[in-house]
Amino acid sequence: MPDSLNQAELGELPTWDLSDLYAGPNSPALKTDLDQAEADAVAFSRRYQGKLPGLTGAEMARAIADYERLDEVLSKVMSYAGLLYAGNMADPAIGRFYQGMSERVTAISVHLLFFTLEINRLEDKDIQAKLKDRALAAYMPFLRDTRLFRPHQLSDEAERLLHEKHVAGRAAWTRLFDEHLADLRFNVRGENLTSAQALNLLSSTDASLRKDAALALGDVLAKNQRTFAHIMNTLIKDKEIEDRWRHYPYPWSARNLANQVEDEVVDALLSSVRLAYPRLSHRYYSLKAKWFKQDKLDYWDRNAPLPGDDDRKIPWSDAKEIVRGAYARFSPAMAEIGQKFFDNPWIDVPPRPGKNPGAFAHPVVPSAHPYLLLNYMGRTRDVMTLAHELGHGVHQYLCRAQGHLQASTPLTLAETASVFGEMLTFRSLLDATTDKAKRKALLAGKVEDMINTVIRQIAFYQFERTLHTERREGELSAERIADIWMQVQTESLGPAFQFEDSYRPYWAYIGHFVHSPFYVYAYAFGDCLVNSLYAAYQEAAVQGQGEAFAAKYMEMLSAAGTLHHGDLLAPFGLNLKDPSFWNKGLGLLDSFITELEGL
Repeated sequence: MPDSLNQAELGELPTWDLSDLYAGPNSPALKTDLDQAEADAVAFSRRYQGKLPGLTGAEMARAIADYERLDEVLSKVMSYAGLLYAGNMADPAIGRFYQGMSERVTAISVHLLFFTLEINRLEDKDIQAKLKDRALAAYMPFLRDTRLFRPHQLSDEAERLLHEKHVAGRAAWTRLFDEHLADLRFNVRGENLTSAQALNLLSSTDASLRKDAALALGDVLAKNQRTFAHIMNTLIKDKEIEDRWRHYPYPWSARNLANQVEDEVVDALLSSVRLAYPRLSHRYYSLKAKWFKQDKLDYWDRNAPLPGDDDRKIPWSDAKEIVRGAYARFSPAMAEIGQKFFDNPWIDVPPRPGKNPGAFAHPVVPSAHPYLLLNYMGRTRDVMTLAHELGHGVHQYLCRAQGHLQASTPLTLAETASVFGEMLTFRSLLDATTDKAKRKALLAGKVEDMINTVIRQIAFYQFERTLHTERREGELSAERIADIWMQVQTESLGPAFQFEDSYRPYWAYIGHFVHSPFYVYAYAFGDCLVNSLYAAYQEAAVQGQGEAFAAKYMEMLSAAGTLHHGDLLAPFGLNLKDPSFWNKGLGLLDSFITELEGL
């Protein structure tokens, strides 16, 4: 087995300790919490169901506080179950535990379902009268966000049916996707690898190894694409039925509403990025093909290191220092929060069979703390992933001050802290690099990361839009899904690539399509936003206002979703409705490619 298939000496890779939540699946504290939550939920329903119109503002505030406390307990239980499951999706016992918790929590939360439904049945004038009470006014963002969905609310009976059926519907199909993908093994030169390990080899310096890994991925995914297509068709149809009942005009309408972002803002982003394909991704990959002395790149060379790259692995201890230092130079307060994740067992770092193959930050609940999941393999991209997820972690840690019901952030702004953390880390590395070849490699890596974040995610979004639209006319075959996949990949990556049939089923492993339909544009949204935000920071730093900017930035993160994006970004002079905004954000990527052409 070649060295590239072996995990390099990365040092001790920590795993998380979930005992801050519960000691184990059989924990007495877990059973007590569930039993008490069930009793409290029944009592809550008896106390408040049908009585909201007659409550004073102060009484409504107490009711929301009770609801918040109950919902936080249930969220803590599901966070624990979800994190345990993410750590080993191949263990049947953990899978049963996760399903059991989902069913128990759903059954308990049925008693709470009436509350938000009845809030939405209150007239605006009644809500405004109650909000004169200061205690209730503190929950105004929760009431505002709840009432966003008022026009799409169904009858109480229909809402309860959908709520109870979720564990046997969408949640069950999602679990099937996760477990099926986790069970797959990809044979590369005699080694049976997980999808994360096989995908990592596409960044190997060994061209033949990249090809072997790519073909193994294509072969296994192709043999399983009917199963993945069935899962996808079922979930899209399930969503279409619910969207029709709720009177959403488009498949992506519910996502935009949840993100508190106007359709025209997302459409402007989509249009700007697609128009920029030729001058960004097409142009860069043509340049990369020249570096590889090829007319066209094979698809497995998309993330290949540049010729001459020494494939140096970065030990975990170095990765922590790189990210910690970059954060500290911007804001000591941000670095201090980030350090908590390193000092405590809040990060699960090493790849292993059965583990979720991606990376994420989970906010858990305000009474606990966030957890991060990585699959660290020592590449510069893995360091950037650490910077990204730690940015999420810092953001989620700060948001706890808003309380459980108001700590979440719309997806469009949820990626701001993560992408900003990446940019800080990249700039720190670039500023410290004087060697021309190493600077070129760093810039190329950043350009490819930005293309993956902006161009690729918008292509994913276009793939989803086409897929969901066509599915309304009938079930799509795996071959038709692959046709759509190849269409958007060819459009976005450009003429510098030659694709083979083995690339056609690659859509099947992308979990966002299953877990969070239409989520993916949030990455492009966040990247373009951060490019403009970082430019504003550089201007402030030149004027000696860097510390003041960092303080405003931390304040923005702490606000979570309590403010609209327009209000959050106004102090930085940014307006997402400005037609030139997205092109300005894409301009940084353009400038990096120009610098590479010069090098």
